[in-house]
Amino acid sequence: MLSLGIKDIIDIFLVALLLYYIWKLMKQSSAANIFSGVIIFTVVWILVSRVFEMRLIGGIMDNLMNIGLLAVIILFQDEIRHFLSTIGNQKNAKYLARIFHLNKEVKSHRTDIMPIVMACLSMSKQKVGALIIVERGVNLTEYINTGEIINGKISQRLIENIFFKNSPLHDGAMIISNSHITAAGCILPVSHDTDIPKALGLRHRSALGISQKSDCLAICVSEETGGISIAENGHFHLRLNAEELERMLTEEWQD
Repeated sequence: MLSLGIKDIIDIFLVALLLYYIWKLMKQSSAANIFSGVIIFTVVWILVSRVFEMRLIGGIMDNLMNIGLLAVIILFQDEIRHFLSTIGNQKNAKYLARIFHLNKEVKSHRTDIMPIVMACLSMSKQKVGALIIVERGVNLTEYINTGEIINGKISQRLIENIFFKNSPLHDGAMIISNSHITAAGCILPVSHDTDIPKALGLRHRSALGISQKSDCLAICVSEETGGISIAENGHFHLRLNAEELERMLTEEWQD
């Protein structure tokens, strides 16, 4: 008779939690279907080789599983990198530090939010395209190094000047890190998801792409419609007004 102890229940719970987290991570990228295929293949292998003990097909699938780990690493190298960087990011480290009373302060970014909101509203009215990346837990140094280093204080005037149509930096992305405008004119990865609305251009695809690679907030102002959007964790929040933009930044941007 099958008996389950406390350790078995905890073990099952942790495995289920890990699978859910991996699935959630995969849904943010184009690898969700591949991951589903891997899970189905693994379940079939367990049934064939371990439960029903079919020797011929089981032996073939056993050999495939022997090289399966290497294949999974190759197929999901970007997702694995994102998974590991998310686990070890600064936000989680600070959270653990607060649990153990090593750091009791929670930094607020309220004074940094309003200049961003006002700049986005102004650019929206003038239909000036903009892409503003707010770094959170995952370090964005590799993307910061693709642009021009600024290290300036966050201000509405500076943001609008950078994205002014005749500015040499207006086509790239601005990255905000450590409560400073760290760099501008940065090059970001472009999302190749096929379910992105055709009305959204390259700027929105870049916003979605960087949100799939990290936990940042990507604020996008459309040059065609003036609409304000935020990409987060591989998903868009479209057509935001001033209150919604301020609320999202207040809720999501904290250390």
